[in-house]
Amino acid sequence: MLKQSCFLFAVLSAGLLASSEAHAQKKDVLVVKTWSGSVTDEKLQKDRPEAVTSAQQLEKIWKAWQIEDAVPKIEFDKFLVVAVYSSGSKLSLAGAKLDDNGNLEVLGLGTRDLRDGFRFVLGVVSNDGVKTVNGKKLP
Repeated sequence: MLKQSCFLFAVLSAGLLASSEAHAQKKDVLVVKTWSGSVTDEKLQKDRPEAVTSAQQLEKIWKAWQIEDAVPKIEFDKFLVVAVYSSGSKLSLAGAKLDDNGNLEVLGLGTRDLRDGFRFVLGVVSNDGVKTVNGKKLP
């Protein structure tokens, strides 16, 4: 009887887990535009945001990181800028996925060869339904 109860519990638990995993499907979010670069000043690593939600914040980062292109015009009422970082020599933004709770998971893919400073990739994505980025509240 105990074995049957344990088996039934295991089957029910597996069913509940499968059900909650199916319910928590993540939706791919299109990355509209990206910029990438390298920052050698180690002190600037402490101010690396997960997301940028205003033109003022983007301009501040652009100047601090000495990005050569002009600061892009982003419609922050419709979009936000997400970021990935690495100390490796190469980095790409591998994608973004939005879950049912509004968490946007931003994935980066980089090399493991460490260099001074950090590499970054900034990407523009829709802000529709986004409440947090990589578990952190939007600024």
